[in-house]
Parts: sequence; structure tokens; C-alpha cells
Amino acid sequence: MMKFWKSSDGLQLAYQDQGHGPAVLCLAGLTWNSSHFDELIGHLPGYRLIRPDYRGRGASDRDAEFRNYHPSVEARDAMELLDHLGIDSAIVIGTSRGGIVAMVAAPRYGDRISGIVFNDIGPTIEQEGLARIFDYLGRQPSARTMEDAADALMDAAAGFDGVPRERWLTEARRRYVVRNGRLRLNYDPKLRDALLERTDEPSPDLWQFFGALKDIPLAVIRGANSDLLSARTVARMRAAQPGLQTLEVAGRGHCPFLDEPECIEFISSFISEIAGPSH
Repeated sequence: MMKFWKSSDGLQLAYQDQGHGPAVLCLAGLTWNSSHFDELIGHLPGYRLIRPDYRGRGASDRDAEFRNYHPSVEARDAMELLDHLGIDSAIVIGTSRGGIVAMVAAPRYGDRISGIVFNDIGPTIEQEGLARIFDYLGRQPSARTMEDAADALMDAAAGFDGVPRERWLTEARRRYVVRNGRLRLNYDPKLRDALLERTDEPSPDLWQFFGALKDIPLAVIRGANSDLLSARTVARMRAAQPGLQTLEVAGRGHCPFLDEPECIEFISSFISEIAGPSH
């Protein structure tokens, strides 16, 4: 069931909170929301899964200032949510943007992060993947039905093998909503403005942020066909953090859904090493 809390700057933000035990904070991709972690719920018993909708996504308020759609603000929101729930620290599962949020949070909030699973994201982001994201970001779907949207997602999916149409229909229902009889994005289209405005700015060195994680257990999942996270970057991550655990998922691009059996086993094992086995 969706719950709500108020951020320090007054937005009503949504989250889901299921299970009992050590906290696992699930941070979604750029345009995604808490529903993208639904499949993990039944596979991580004995843990408390906290799944926020970032500001401007899903059921959370849109921000009148689109510049606040920024990883540093999203990191602050995530930590304030933990405060709201009385949670001192959590293991983070960060899909794409969520992994960036976790890296950005580390210098200020590192003592509150007890481990991180990066899902198809690292300190170097490949330009090919960024260009693909910019191609669709903030653009309302032309599809008229969820079924048509599922077909469009399936056709556009880069590097995904053997994913049934029903799974793409699930994705469509997470990414889009119906308003006034029309399919609309399930996030604020001004996310595009937020990213475009920063294209002329010097990019932050995410390797510095990654270096700040040296005392935190880390793991990374990469889709074998990913156009955003390269195998070269994963190798460099492992060289920088020798304890990094890695998984490459065959037949997946950017990014694995995390419902793949090998992902579930990998995440469950990593979390249990940090927090102890589930009960």
C-alpha cells in the first residue's frame, strides 16, 4: 500500500514499506518508481524493503522547480525518508539513477549506507546509452493502449532476449498512466529539462564519489548487452574496490529487471552477508 510523507521543502512524496527486519532501500531508475521493485518483495523475506517514488515520479508530487530533479536532492529525500521511518541505516539497491543517488549520498550520508548493489550503473556512463535515454526522455507515448505501449517497448528494447510480451505489458503499466482516456508518462516530463540544462555543465567525477565507498560492501549487476555500463567500467570498478562482487546477466541490456533468478540469488546472498540471513 502506498504511503506518503512530507519532504523538508514541502513536497508530498510517496513510498512503499513492506516486510520486517534489516532495512533495504530500493532506489529506482531515472523515470522509474517503486513498482519496479515489486518482484523482489516475495524473494527477500526477513528484510524490510523501503521503496520511494522520487519527487516527480509515480505518486509523488511534481516539483515546481525542475532543477530539483537532481541526484543530490534525491539523496537528501532518501535520507529524510529514513529519518521519517526512524531507520538509522540501510542497504541500498540502486538501479541506474538510483546507483548514482547512492554514490552522491556517500560523502555526506555514508554512515547510513551499510552496503550498495548497483544495478547496471557505474562511475562511467556510456554516451551511447545516454543518447538512447535522451531520445525518449520526457516524450509522451504515441501508443493509445497499454497493449500498444507494451509492443513499442518490446520493439525498442535494446539487448533484451526472450522477454515475453506479458512482461513488457507489466513494464508499460508501470511507466504509463491513463489520464482523460490517454496514455501519459508516469513522471514529470520536465525531467528532460533538468537533464538538458546540465548538459553544458562540467560533469561531476563519479569516480571520486565511488572512491568514497571504500569502506562499504559493494556489488554490481550488469546486463551483458548494456549500452550504459560497459564491461570495461566494471573491471575498473573492481580494480578500485577489490572486494566488489559482480554479476553479468545474459540476455539483458540496460537494465536487468531484477526478477531474473540469478539476480535474486545474487542480491539475496549479498544482503545476507551484510545483515545476516533472513528469518
